Amino acid sequence: MKRNVLVLLSLLLFKAGIVLSQTQVYGTVLDEDREPVIGATVQVKDSSRGTITDTEGRFRLSAPPGGTLVVSYIGAKTQEVAVSENLTVILEADAQELDEVIVVAYGTASKAGYTGSASTVNEAAISRAQVSSVSRLLQGAASGVQSVASSGQPGSDASVYIRGIGSINASSTPLYIVDGAPYDGNLNSINPADIESISVLKDAASTALYGSRAGNGLIIITTKQGKKDGKAVIEGSFKHGVSSRAVADYKKIGTNDYFELYWEALRNRELYGNEKPAAEAAKIATEGVVPALGINPYGSEYPLPVGLDGRIVDGAVPLWDDDWTAEYTRPAYRTEGQLSASGGTSNSTYFVSLGYLDDRGIALASDFKRYSGRLNLNAELRPWLKLFAGLSLSHSKQNAPQSQDSSTDNTLNFARLIPNFYPIWERTGDGSFKLDDKGDRIFDYGSYRPSAASPKYNHLGSSQYDFSRIVRDLASIRTSLDVRLYKGLSYKGSINIDYTNKNDHYYTNPQYGYAADNENPGDVSKYNYRTVGFTGNNILTYTASLNDVHNIKVLAGQEYYEYNTSNIWGSKSGFPILGLEEPAAASVLNDFSGNSDRYKLLSYFANGEYNYAHTYYGSASVRRDASSRFAPESRWGTFWSVGASWRVSEEAAIKDIPAISSLTLRSSYGGQGNDNIGTYYAYKAL
Repeated sequence: MKRNVLVLLSLLLFKAGIVLSQTQVYGTVLDEDREPVIGATVQVKDSSRGTITDTEGRFRLSAPPGGTLVVSYIGAKTQEVAVSENLTVILEADAQELDEVIVVAYGTASKAGYTGSASTVNEAAISRAQVSSVSRLLQGAASGVQSVASSGQPGSDASVYIRGIGSINASSTPLYIVDGAPYDGNLNSINPADIESISVLKDAASTALYGSRAGNGLIIITTKQGKKDGKAVIEGSFKHGVSSRAVADYKKIGTNDYFELYWEALRNRELYGNEKPAAEAAKIATEGVVPALGINPYGSEYPLPVGLDGRIVDGAVPLWDDDWTAEYTRPAYRTEGQLSASGGTSNSTYFVSLGYLDDRGIALASDFKRYSGRLNLNAELRPWLKLFAGLSLSHSKQNAPQSQDSSTDNTLNFARLIPNFYPIWERTGDGSFKLDDKGDRIFDYGSYRPSAASPKYNHLGSSQYDFSRIVRDLASIRTSLDVRLYKGLSYKGSINIDYTNKNDHYYTNPQYGYAADNENPGDVSKYNYRTVGFTGNNILTYTASLNDVHNIKVLAGQEYYEYNTSNIWGSKSGFPILGLEEPAAASVLNDFSGNSDRYKLLSYFANGEYNYAHTYYGSASVRRDASSRFAPESRWGTFWSVGASWRVSEEAAIKDIPAISSLTLRSSYGGQGNDNIGTYYAYKAL
């Protein structure tokens, strides 16, 4: 026995020695312009311990003395630095990545000589992210991009901002382009496993070609394609994992402390507010604590659990201590399956994929399921004629209890705010559970609780009946025809359609919870949203090169865009019995409404690019838009940009300097617009 104690003691001392030997490291990660890098990964080498930088590029991490930190970021060289208390890490751009070809507006460009500002997220970075929505892929993945999620609800989209918030009144959401056309579906309908790359275009030179729709930047998503002359490649994966809270919840005071502090608040109100003598104020507080809180967790033996001195009386012990947060949360299991096939011949390629995702949240009754499929076909029908066809289908169902504001419907916030002396299940006088006829515990909905403790709410009990369900179906079609008309001159025409049908169903049962005591118990709301986005364009492109010194590219095109929406919703209340969930079963109509809109945009655009010896680059763009969101006399707007870049590292005098692997100077200027002002058009008569 002594030997076991000594072994246990030595292990505890050894573990304590390890903990005590950790150094708290504070540091900042900057880029080459000495700007903070948001979302850079900082990890202890050969360890799973790590963190990411905040909006100021700062981080804090415990690490062993003499250890090494590995700092990495997309588009930058990974660095290893020795552990010290205060660090400043300067990340250098990855020259190899800078030479890549990136997808830009209506085409591609060399990243090294591109006159605009662009960042890319490659397939490797995308495959590492375990997310259900594409919007969350951009968290810490590209400089100048903020991806802010107000909720951890599975399937919810993050708000994405490029170089800050672009407008106070209009939308600040960037324009999303998927396989060459504006995307009008929900981002969580896209399977991240189908994405090959994401380009983020930030300044006027890179976004002006999309005119009035690109004032908040562009995010261009390119999905996977097959490879020519490649054997059929079949890939499959299955992942199952579990996650929990990343940050511990706030610490709570215990029942004894709560009652004593509440007594002090009551005493002070009488003493200072009502100017009662100290003894009388103490007596009123002692007699008022239990009535004010609505419950006595100390039992009937202690009807006045707080004495006149403001302390819990001797012998009084809480009969229960129910942890609401622990009961309201659960392990979040995630199951994902992917199956794809790709390949091609000498004149065609194909990519086919199927995806399944079941992502459960840590909150009760929260989950997201998605079934997706994609087919991309490329065919070279003639040496001068190419055809592309893409089809994407998605069906998703999201159970999403409120989780992103301070209302009582927010299950996690409710569990955080309610004290533990309010029982989750009904109790007897001695603190034991009350049981129903089946021997099961009875949920306590707390009708006796004061308003500050949310009477009649117990999501643990009502969640098995109530639900907030969102079902979304999406079909996305991409087609294009590419014709080589003459040497260096080509035509491309495309037709693209995005169809979304979304149904929301919100139900509160008539028997358990806050809606049970309403005059018309229980309520239901249903919404249907249908949207159809159409984009058709015609583009002529001419490229020419003289001795690979003078290189010219000219693009001119026309585009028509139409976005039709149709929405209808209604709500009813008054259900006769539990188990009926459709509006037809409710007796009282509370609300019924709907609307529709038909938004049109006609555009003409042109772009010219020139570079000399792949060292000096210049570009100019102009676009003319006519938007139906404005009055006819002010419907047209012109948007333009100019840009230039100089690849200094290509100069003969610089090439021989080993310390400089890639150096480019860029400058751009232009005017952009934003017609995403909602569906209220002031010029129309009321």
